[in-house]
Amino acid sequence: MLKIKALILLLLPIHLMAQSAYQEVREGNELFKQNSFIEAENKYRESVRKEGDQVEAAFNLGDALYRQGKFEDAGRYFKQAAEKAESKVQKSKAYHNLGNSLIKSKKLEEGINAYKKALINNSKDEESRYNLAYAQKQLQQQQKQQEQQKDEEKKDEEKQDENQDKNQDKKQEEQEKEEEQQEQQEQSQEEQKEEEQQKEQQQQEQQVSREDAERILEAINNKEKELQEKLKKQKVKDVNVDIEKDW
Repeated sequence: MLKIKALILLLLPIHLMAQSAYQEVREGNELFKQNSFIEAENKYRESVRKEGDQVEAAFNLGDALYRQGKFEDAGRYFKQAAEKAESKVQKSKAYHNLGNSLIKSKKLEEGINAYKKALINNSKDEESRYNLAYAQKQLQQQQKQQEQQKDEEKKDEEKQDENQDKNQDKKQEEQEKEEEQQEQQEQSQEEQKEEEQQKEQQQQEQQVSREDAERILEAINNKEKELQEKLKKQKVKDVNVDIEKDW
């Protein structure tokens, strides 16, 4: 008898806790109907804390979080509800909402898998079927955009490489042109230097030629003077002779 009483006393707090958790869910539901989602969230959290295995509390908590835009948090509780649900109907609803939360979180592939699980548990769920098709279409568009983006990035890289090659070619052309100009300049300087040397040599030759001409002319003049003097002497001698003969 004592053992029975002790057992009853031991089970009594658990029973009361379950009733309290259920009460929290009911109060949370009323707040949810009034669009008081934050207050409803608090009630559902309290219920989950008191009785963690309660599927309804986890599911409703996910709903309250979803309405507040807390999609990742909502997804965790929908997943918990789906895993703990015993009936296929409950599993299907939980996976459906999980899919919605994942799609809102931009996790398309995971959302598609959630909708598929919802349909596995309830093949007649047209909302899940519609959302599955929508998510698949979104995924295709996303993949297409990613491919286009990759193509654009590849084109940009190719264009960048092409521009880089052009810049290198242009730089090389400018360098070659600069070297050619420098070479022409050096050649022009050499030609100018040779021309100046030729002019200087010509001037020197002309100067030498003038000096030679002057020397030759002077020599000629000297010879002419000598010749004239000789002629004068000869004339003088001739005159003297003639006079002597006349005598």
